[in-house]
Amino acid sequence: MNRIGERVRRRWTAALGAVGMVIVGGLAATAGPASAAESLPGWLKTDRAKIVTASGTPYTIRAANWFGLETPECAPHGLWAVTMEQALTDIAAMGFNTIRLPFSNQCLAASSASAIDPNINPDLMTLTPLQLMDKVIERSRAHGLSVILDRHRPGSDAQSQLWYTSAYSEQRWIDDWKMLAARYKNDSTVIGVDLHNEPNGPACWGCGDPARDWAAAATRAGNAVLSVNPNLLIVVEGVDRQNDGTYTWWGGGLKDARTTPITLSVPNRVVYSPHDYPASVYNQPWFSAPEYPANLAPLWDANWGYLVKENIAPVLVGEFGTKYETQSDKTWLATIVDYIAKNGISYAYWSYNADSGDTGGLVKDDWKTWQTAKLEALRPILTPRATTTPTPTPTPTATATPKPTSSPTPTATPKPTASPTPTATPKPTASPTPTPSASPTPKPTTTPAPARVSATWILQNSWRGGYVAEFDVTAATAAKSWTVSWESRGAVSITNTWGMSCSIKSSIITCKGSGWATSLAPGQTVRVGLQVAATRTPSSPKLTVTAT
Repeated sequence: MNRIGERVRRRWTAALGAVGMVIVGGLAATAGPASAAESLPGWLKTDRAKIVTASGTPYTIRAANWFGLETPECAPHGLWAVTMEQALTDIAAMGFNTIRLPFSNQCLAASSASAIDPNINPDLMTLTPLQLMDKVIERSRAHGLSVILDRHRPGSDAQSQLWYTSAYSEQRWIDDWKMLAARYKNDSTVIGVDLHNEPNGPACWGCGDPARDWAAAATRAGNAVLSVNPNLLIVVEGVDRQNDGTYTWWGGGLKDARTTPITLSVPNRVVYSPHDYPASVYNQPWFSAPEYPANLAPLWDANWGYLVKENIAPVLVGEFGTKYETQSDKTWLATIVDYIAKNGISYAYWSYNADSGDTGGLVKDDWKTWQTAKLEALRPILTPRATTTPTPTPTPTATATPKPTSSPTPTATPKPTASPTPTATPKPTASPTPTPSASPTPKPTTTPAPARVSATWILQNSWRGGYVAEFDVTAATAAKSWTVSWESRGAVSITNTWGMSCSIKSSIITCKGSGWATSLAPGQTVRVGLQVAATRTPSSPKLTVTAT
């Protein structure tokens, strides 16, 4: 298990000591219950500004976002570096009680996932993305973690401003939600559904235009979900442009819920969910105001905090996070943590993932080492609890060389496994010594044809400070090894790789297949990738591919 910082450890030890817990290896543990699932709250509902259990006891959702099931890989990211068990163990030990699990409608229908190391997670290799969702929910329950499902994207390629696109209709959106509601109807591990991530642009609240009115669409979808499972919390985000003309974060504006609240067929089910970020994600005007950070609390009050302060409805801050590198970001995080703590607000931190381009994660690039400075900053709203023994599942034995499924995820630092030692080039046998009675007839040696491998560039994401790219590498003939290189002006460093080991020299990035992608069988295609810290992103670079 990973150790947390000494200051965090001392404070958590003191907090846990009061309830009969001990620290083992830097993490909380108890000598008590055999299953962490006993700590789950069961179905929840709302009571004005509070979320409560079936018995009426107030309950605070303390979630960590774990993304990946919404991306082209259709799998939670990091499974190339750690087991699912280790990821959930860490999230629970940090003090969270819930996973917010993003997904895309495209992944729900996909037949396979990628970005999973077969040597680390052999039991996940044959699962469809929907079955991976099942597994996350099953193992979250064993670790005492609830789950909120988050429809993050319709297609896996990009987020959408509205809840539908030309490829994914409103009916598809609603039908998929009803399918998920039915699938987990008898499992109270799934406590809620976040209907659509970050409505923005043309999205409006209560404007009456059925093509743009997010409040009306959320009502339709919420009622459809509750018709299948009336026990779920319906999580509704805001919009970025509010009716008074003010702008805030995508999904962050809930000012108009005061006059146009979401009213569903089942009462006491609506939880409003804004998102909020620091200046490093986008430099909103309030960050440069002379009164910063004193201006933040009044801003939050006006946009969404009033719902709690006036005892109208519960709020779940569905995303907030930072790389925690600048003083402005550190000030922002301290201020929002204080606001959440003082007002008893539920939240979902973005994110557990090491490969979040905007915020980084709660673990470092190895997906094992905790980001102790961030955890210390979150300490006022975290409640460390016992890492009770999760209900075990049999550990399948990995086959000697499991065949990797599809592409590995574009993020995080999958540690490349060591490249296998190439077999020695066989020495040609000596020409036979001629006998006196016959003239020598040496056997001609055959030079094997070079392996034929091609690669296709796939840009997955880019931002101010870098990009994530993947490659579909296809072997026409068997290849013991392969490399791909391209020019990337402005490249500073390689942040993460999966299926390759990479280096930079004079703006040329060279990557060699490694681990499960070292050698390729005839006709085999693997998806590999990397994350680059760079000031520029190549649009369609010329690739040089070699193979042996």
